[in-house]
Amino acid sequence: MDKQQLKAERKTLILSGLTGLCGYGTLAVLFSSYVTFSIFPVLAFAMALYCLYQEYMRKPMAEGIPAVASACFFVGVFGYAALLRAEYPDMGSNFIPLMITLALLFWVSYKMGIMDKKEKKAA
Repeated sequence: MDKQQLKAERKTLILSGLTGLCGYGTLAVLFSSYVTFSIFPVLAFAMALYCLYQEYMRKPMAEGIPAVASACFFVGVFGYAALLRAEYPDMGSNFIPLMITLALLFWVSYKMGIMDKKEKKAA
């Protein structure tokens, strides 16, 4: 999997992160007493899931992209969990969701080639 393929798949990765974020927001709205009810996370989750499905049907995923896309999904889930727990400290500590989010972000950036060292040109 090279950088060109990953740059072409950015839309899929962003949509999968957004789907994870909206999915956890939907669960929080429906089942958490700390979060007030709103229909907007449910609508956003449905639209993000639909757009991700349309992107999947439009073109097949390159090799290695499903693993990175699922990692982006969990970045959205655990990132929103950490944000929610920071906003409402009574829910518990946000340390574990934050550490999982950071570990997944490092792994995704490594897989996308963002953390590669640039070679210096000899003068």
